[in-house]
Amino acid sequence: MSNKVFIFDTTLRDGEQAPGNQLNMVEKIEVAKALEELGVDIIEAGFPISSPEDFKSVEEISKAVSRPIICGLTRAVKKDIEVAADALKFAKRARIHTGIGTSFYHINYKLKSNQDEIILRAIDAVKYAKSFVEDVEFYCEDAGRTENEYLARVVEAVIKAGATVVNIPDTTGYCLPHEYGAKIKYLIDNVSNVDRAILSTHCHNDLGMATANSISGVLNGARQVEVTMNGVGERAGNTALEEVVMAIKSHKLGIHTDIVSPKILNTSRLIQRLMKSPVQANKAIVGKNAFSHSSGIHQDGVLKMRENYEIIDPKDVGVEESSIVLTARSGRAALKHRVTLLGYELKGEELDKTYEEFLKLADKKKEINDEDLLVLVGKEIRRGDKAIQLEALQVICGKSMIPTATVSLNIKGEVKTETGLGDGPVDAAFSAVKKIFLKPITLNDFLIQGFDGGSEAFGKVNVTVECENKTYYGFGADTDIVTASVESLVDALSKILE
Repeated sequence: MSNKVFIFDTTLRDGEQAPGNQLNMVEKIEVAKALEELGVDIIEAGFPISSPEDFKSVEEISKAVSRPIICGLTRAVKKDIEVAADALKFAKRARIHTGIGTSFYHINYKLKSNQDEIILRAIDAVKYAKSFVEDVEFYCEDAGRTENEYLARVVEAVIKAGATVVNIPDTTGYCLPHEYGAKIKYLIDNVSNVDRAILSTHCHNDLGMATANSISGVLNGARQVEVTMNGVGERAGNTALEEVVMAIKSHKLGIHTDIVSPKILNTSRLIQRLMKSPVQANKAIVGKNAFSHSSGIHQDGVLKMRENYEIIDPKDVGVEESSIVLTARSGRAALKHRVTLLGYELKGEELDKTYEEFLKLADKKKEINDEDLLVLVGKEIRRGDKAIQLEALQVICGKSMIPTATVSLNIKGEVKTETGLGDGPVDAAFSAVKKIFLKPITLNDFLIQGFDGGSEAFGKVNVTVECENKTYYGFGADTDIVTASVESLVDALSKILE
């Protein structure tokens, strides 16, 4: 048995069937070219008889790419097969994918037929498709719920009729991994001519086991896996290409694919953008958190050795590097690492104080970015040199109330407290500061900015004050804009005393 697993991508057929995932012709060709670069072996380009647009898609994709096999889907109906063959006429290598339902449900309730009649229809469909192309794949729809003994009869009959690949779909995502694997093994062991065809998996994700079922199928003898990028598809989706490929690559299974894995992330992002279908943050392999670490224990472990918490090298899927995401759960090691990358070296007490400030900020914000760290580091570096430090600030304001602020300042070791009134909370706080400072000052400029959007923005304030005919500049930053404003004024007044 070959040790290569063929990757059959149906993003442009099964994946595009999901509501909202429809693409125009230009987009489909862009996706097909990306899949070719990614290294997929077969591209299922559409269901030609379903619409003129699908017919055109298969035709144009056949012209646009040259290395992968181009496949068109049909039912076990002569007209379907004829139309598919016509759509594939420009393909360098063409495959017709035909089939019929084989489960009790499909035979009795959908097709209103019987087992013997279904086998005859299957044989006729394969033979007719074979008259147009050499490469014919047959799907046993709802094979996941088909009795193994009957399924083996169907598989043997279609291989004898000329099928080169037989698809064993878990159409409803019903199987458990051990059941699906056992089904593939049963066919390998009980279909006399199985060596003349490749068995293929096609698993849906209704119970969240599409990837597990596909891998189980491969471990039991299947050598083609039908997938979609990001797992897009009807209902809960299909088997995700990236998950199967990296599961095979990460384990020593004695098998391989020809996927160029460093192209996975860019291909994933292309599909997300064109289908307007973003993946969840915790999506395996391609989610934005797949290689992100925010827990202090995990961060420390990854910084010491990546393999402590990562089984995949991020570069293997096109991610530049792991992310150490700073949150309230992060530890000193992660903070020090990130600050070092920004060009600062914090040690001992300086690191401890910065970490304390970091935790206070992290409790207010979901995530701390580099701009936030620069502010924190700057505040800590300046703290020891400042003649005046803000010790405490309390503001009371509201409708029908005169804003009142109480401020405590540490001026060269002496703490002084005053209360001020004003037109607003910032004005009230400034009044209190002026009472403490005593020297007459004039506020010439007051500018508020924010590093990022949202209610958790880390705001920064710049002020310009004049004292005794000299101009002084101050800077402050905090998630609370009143605190940032007072810090900026205190920073300017400190420079007056220096």
